[in-house]
Amino acid sequence: MNEFTIGIVVALVAVGALWLWFKSRSKKTVKEVRIFSSIEQLKAIGQLSVYKVLTKEIVTETDHTWGEIGTRYLSWVLSGKKMAMIFEFEIDFRYNLQSPRFEIQEKGMNAYTISMPPCDYEVNIRDIRFYDEQGSKLLPWLLPDLLNGFISGGFSEEDKNKLVDAAKRHARNQALELINNIQSEVQKSAKSTLESISRAFGATHLDFEFSSLHAENVEVEVSEKIAS
Repeated sequence: MNEFTIGIVVALVAVGALWLWFKSRSKKTVKEVRIFSSIEQLKAIGQLSVYKVLTKEIVTETDHTWGEIGTRYLSWVLSGKKMAMIFEFEIDFRYNLQSPRFEIQEKGMNAYTISMPPCDYEVNIRDIRFYDEQGSKLLPWLLPDLLNGFISGGFSEEDKNKLVDAAKRHARNQALELINNIQSEVQKSAKSTLESISRAFGATHLDFEFSSLHAENVEVEVSEKIAS
């Protein structure tokens, strides 16, 4: 092999080594930027639903949460007509990742601290029905002849709205008790969900800071079958 050939081989080896070095440096830089950028993209997700509870309650007598209107109408239906009320509502636990209180801080190589905003709760009454023990059948909510036969002058639209409000009040009290009892489970679910998303981007260590606030009030929505 002459000197010219040897020079070419040496040059090619040098170029190859230099190309491999730049490639490895390029991969490392792109990887670091991509991970941090992807973690920051969590803020664009919006509402993150992490937990849902569906509860079904069998009511055989009213309590104070139903108020006067519940005592006036429902007590008679439940005791006089020997019926039970099946009360269904759901709670959706969500975090607003677009909240300014949602923060992501880089703590080191692929390590982040995520500060979570307070949890939002959405309560919805799905259905209310009566169970006729004597006829062994389910009856719809606010069956007209069920109440009109008891109330002189009929059951007015105002009466119906008052009963719906009483149902919302009952659901609100029940939901608040449940919400404050399962905070740890909700946070555990949120942590698990965000860990799965973040680790897919390459994050290897995540710390979470949750805002543990005692829920004192929630808004309650009702399904169309109840409101109509």
